[in-house]
Amino acid sequence: MVKQHTYILTNPNSGRHLYGRGWLGLIPLIGAFVGFGLVSLGLFNYKDRKLVFIGVADILFTVFIYGSLFLYMNSDSAKEQRSSVIPDQLNGLVKEIEFYKLQNGEYPDSLDQLLPSNKLSMIYDPVSAKAFGEKKKYNYRQEDNHYILFSSGIDMIEKTGDDIFPSIDTVKTGLVKSFIPKNGH
Repeated sequence: MVKQHTYILTNPNSGRHLYGRGWLGLIPLIGAFVGFGLVSLGLFNYKDRKLVFIGVADILFTVFIYGSLFLYMNSDSAKEQRSSVIPDQLNGLVKEIEFYKLQNGEYPDSLDQLLPSNKLSMIYDPVSAKAFGEKKKYNYRQEDNHYILFSSGIDMIEKTGDDIFPSIDTVKTGLVKSFIPKNGH
């Protein structure tokens, strides 16, 4: 008769067999959930401090990653990068506004009127995007048979030197590349 040997690498009453799951903490968000699971198992089931430490590290890594993204999204360098797409988006909006006029005989009163016909309209200024918060629409005003369309730029203040206008030729459109006085003021 052959004697079988069973080797137990870890004590089933310790949480050592779960240490490897701590690597899942490198996956942001999922790692936080894994971390909470490891902390609770380490505290309540196995009484294993190292398992608790690994779980806390997983949670902190996710907090660090998302905190860094939040800070970056609100930084000036991120706004500069997002502003690089503005001219193309504004040129596309001019085309949509002109098409709206062809269909309806007049320019839209607001950019919101472009949305029912085209759900992909880019009416929001990408510079205004924040990690958590409301996005600001491009500046648009329609008066008579003309309109003005522009981005307030990185400083998000109208009528400053960093405002961005469409680069489309204004001869065949109602686009005006200067400010229209609102109600004669």
